[in-house]
Amino acid sequence: MVDGKPHYVTALGETNTATGWRANKKDGGILIDVPRGEIIARNLSMPHSPRWHNGQLWVLESGKGTLSIVDLQTGKHEAIATLPGFTRGLDFYGPLAFIGLSQVRETAVFSGIPITEQPMERNSGVWVVNIQTGQVVAFVKFEEALQEIFAVQILPGIMGPDLINDDLEMIHSSYELPDEAIKHVEMPQAKPDSKESDPTPPPDTSS
Repeated sequence: MVDGKPHYVTALGETNTATGWRANKKDGGILIDVPRGEIIARNLSMPHSPRWHNGQLWVLESGKGTLSIVDLQTGKHEAIATLPGFTRGLDFYGPLAFIGLSQVRETAVFSGIPITEQPMERNSGVWVVNIQTGQVVAFVKFEEALQEIFAVQILPGIMGPDLINDDLEMIHSSYELPDEAIKHVEMPQAKPDSKESDPTPPPDTSS
């Protein structure tokens, strides 16, 4: 989006057949200028998340795990950072780029691309890159369960974001207490006559 209107979009390949992009997924990706209806960059490796920021066009080459700048005049793309994962999902806050990383599964879809051919650990999470230096300044790594990131969105000024849920029973039973209030919470105690609190084993009734 540029000035609130769709301007750039990526595609994994140039083809008119179903899943035809897979034949040249290693470097067959393209970047399209929507208003002009023209391809402005080729030879991209599974490109995702084109973004206009600070007067420049940025794109993720997911197949290489990179964050790149695209020259609008020549179509050349230059990587400013290479990250340990399949890059997908991008947003900016000042000089910081927030980039989603996925582990990518060992399947035919992801075989034959640079990131799966390199002997490296592939991570899932969100990495933060200073676009002025190309250095990683922070990251959040998901080590279990969550293996893929599809989008990243910055929420400026929001300290405690939450998801809207239409499960009324769960909403009515969910609450949050500040740390200082936790010390005043009394934990439920087992009743004296409950089985959990009776250390005496049951009598032996076997014959």
